[in-house]
Amino acid sequence: MHDMLRWMDEYGTLVVFAGVLLESLGLPLPAMMLLVVAGAFVATGQISALAVLLATVLACLLGEGAWYLAGRRYGGPVLRTLCRISISPDSCVRQTESVFTRWGARTLLVAKFVPGLATIAPPLAGALRITPARFVVYAGLGAALYGAVFVGLGAIFHAQIEVIGANLARLGTIALYALGGLFLCLLAYRWWERRRFMLALRMARITVAELDALRRAGAQPVILDVRSVASRQIDARWIPGARFVDLQDAGEILAGVPLGTEVVVYCSCPNEASAARVARELHRRGFVRVRPLTGGLEAWAEAGLAIERAPAGESLEPLEAALGVGPGAAA
Repeated sequence: MHDMLRWMDEYGTLVVFAGVLLESLGLPLPAMMLLVVAGAFVATGQISALAVLLATVLACLLGEGAWYLAGRRYGGPVLRTLCRISISPDSCVRQTESVFTRWGARTLLVAKFVPGLATIAPPLAGALRITPARFVVYAGLGAALYGAVFVGLGAIFHAQIEVIGANLARLGTIALYALGGLFLCLLAYRWWERRRFMLALRMARITVAELDALRRAGAQPVILDVRSVASRQIDARWIPGARFVDLQDAGEILAGVPLGTEVVVYCSCPNEASAARVARELHRRGFVRVRPLTGGLEAWAEAGLAIERAPAGESLEPLEAALGVGPGAAA
């Protein structure tokens, strides 16, 4: 905090711009704290509030715009890469997809305030083909709101921030070691949570070759596509004969199906996370032959096996309208 105060005193809005830009690009930097400290300087007249807000908006648009363009060009692969480095490799994207399905581009207004959502929202907006103009408007307004809230908090509590800074200056290296220790504890906790999540996914899988062999032999396994609605918008392909289901609806859609039926579940997420969750739930309901498909839809397509695809624009129009990406979407 002491160093932050000194940097703000010397370089002002440049520090805010650099910190917010790096955070928007995905680095774990405390841009929120920078804005609060900047608010304290605004309250004492050392920095212009307008300059801080402009720096925040510009930095957010540059950083998030880079992710938006990556998502627009590469789509699903970018989101899967982000999932692989996340503590919860499936839910990070799936929750954001659910929010986008409901709120569309308006999600960008509050994305900066929600951990995880801030990272996934820009590339997801690109993958879902939200128009550049809508992205800039909503992301810019969200950045302005983000900056205004935390700069405002800093201005309100500027006296307390000055006291904290003075105390940290007296503590010197002790405060630095304490902060470093807290950061290491956080990293250890996140590693433990990720390891626990990965262990929970362990169960028998079925390979693409095994599923293809079953079908060629005349078997009729029930195939469940448990991707989110937004994921199907990004990649409008599916395995022939698959039934589209939501995570919570898998048991209902199999009502009346004999419990000994072969069931294959697939998704398009790292480690078949969604598929494994549904398979476990079906096991609890009594189905004894349920397996996630290793590699999911991508592995099936890469093997050159049959794929069905939605005709352009057909059946996706309601989702496009909800997301604000179609020709008739409201602003």
